[in-house]
Amino acid sequence: MDFLKLTTKRSSVRDFTSEPVEQEKIECILEAARMSPSASNLQPWVFVVIREEPGRKKLQSCYDRDWFKTAPVYIVVCGDHSQSWKRKDGKDYCNIDSAIAAEHICLAATALGLGSCWVCNFDLRKCKEEFGLPEHLEPVVFIPIGYPKDQSVFENKNRKRNPLSEIVKWDKF
Repeated sequence: MDFLKLTTKRSSVRDFTSEPVEQEKIECILEAARMSPSASNLQPWVFVVIREEPGRKKLQSCYDRDWFKTAPVYIVVCGDHSQSWKRKDGKDYCNIDSAIAAEHICLAATALGLGSCWVCNFDLRKCKEEFGLPEHLEPVVFIPIGYPKDQSVFENKNRKRNPLSEIVKWDKF
């Protein structure tokens, strides 16, 4: 699939079948995340894959939405602030690098016929407690992954996007 078609196909899926996701597909998705770029190639991330019920319940307690509970797999993208590149003015690129890896996860899932969704509105403190994360690791995004109940979600249905003429400036602002 060409890249532009893949980016058009990717969408936020919020209703999954109970069909398990194959281990090979999860590993392929993780490999795509591993290959994502990062500032100074420091790769300041850790990916926590959650499939078993005890971990699922813990994660669901950090983001209590019915739709979220339908996903068979979750990947928690954690940024490692002790490993991330910091610009001279102190800006920490950890969240940026983690977000790039997260989108690689979502695009890889789409390429494999799986749905995904960015979840950022979760209880950070509770997540760190439930999973015993050290201080330098920050859960940046939860990504539920699974087979969409409705495969038509991958069809481009007039998705609202600003036209290029509104968001691109050529050679000057």
